[in-house]
Amino acid sequence: MDKPIVRPQVNLSLRSATAEDAQRVADILIGTRAEFMPYAPSAHAEAEVRQWVATSLVPGGGVVVAEFDGKVVGVMATATGGAESWINQMAVDPALVGKSIGSALLSCALTRLPRPIRLYTFQANVGARRFYERHGFTAIEFTDGRDNEERCPDVLYELALVRTEA
Repeated sequence: MDKPIVRPQVNLSLRSATAEDAQRVADILIGTRAEFMPYAPSAHAEAEVRQWVATSLVPGGGVVVAEFDGKVVGVMATATGGAESWINQMAVDPALVGKSIGSALLSCALTRLPRPIRLYTFQANVGARRFYERHGFTAIEFTDGRDNEERCPDVLYELALVRTEA
């Protein structure tokens, strides 16, 4: 078992996801979409999402889970390579949104990923947009959604390179 990556509060820890986490990670991703994104229904059936989490997302690496009192309550998937790093998935158990779990996950990404860091969220996801903007991300492109599976307008955010004075 991995040592916690970050321990922002007594009962919250972050660690790399394992195969045993796949079902709970899928539960969180599915529950978050149902609760906060009814305007963008999943392009995949629940069983397909669960299969993808278990066979691709978690085994692919770069997935961190947040545990609170021994239960997985949040997930973040990241990737590096190319000119930028990416946050590809980030979700918190809907019952626990607003409890700093997302901030802990994002803090982990900011310490581990090279900048610039990019992510997409739906334009209609006002809560997520406020969250990312509060953490320094800037909207750099708005799309009509033709390139995402849901065909829902989205926005590309970036946390730029840290500038140093010469």
